[in-house]
Amino acid sequence: VQLQASGGGSVQAGGSLRVSCTASGLTFSRSVLGWFRQAPGKEREFVASISRMGGVTEYKVSVKGRFTISRDNAENTVYLQMNSLKPEDTAVYFCAADLGALGATMSMRAIDYWGQGTQVTVSS
Repeated sequence: VQLQASGGGSVQAGGSLRVSCTASGLTFSRSVLGWFRQAPGKEREFVASISRMGGVTEYKVSVKGRFTISRDNAENTVYLQMNSLKPEDTAVYFCAADLGALGATMSMRAIDYWGQGTQVTVSS
């Protein structure tokens, strides 16, 4: 199984970026998918998740209303659209798949597969 993340980059505060994660070797539609991030010197944290058919989403409070997670099961891809970016959003963003999660609720301890991460840098 491989989760290939892409789309990171550098942007000024207030700007937008979209990161994508394409899976191979995974029964994609049976997986709850999510995005996590890790800033330098900090622990990895949950950002957003989406249920198997995309009907349920969950977000970290600080990104709600700015970030949108979506998925395309035909393309085996999950997206994170990030708007109104802030310097505190700077981190390496990781996609993740959980085969056993209920709804859209993910726990880092239960993640089955991680992507390799993509850097997002927001300057002030």
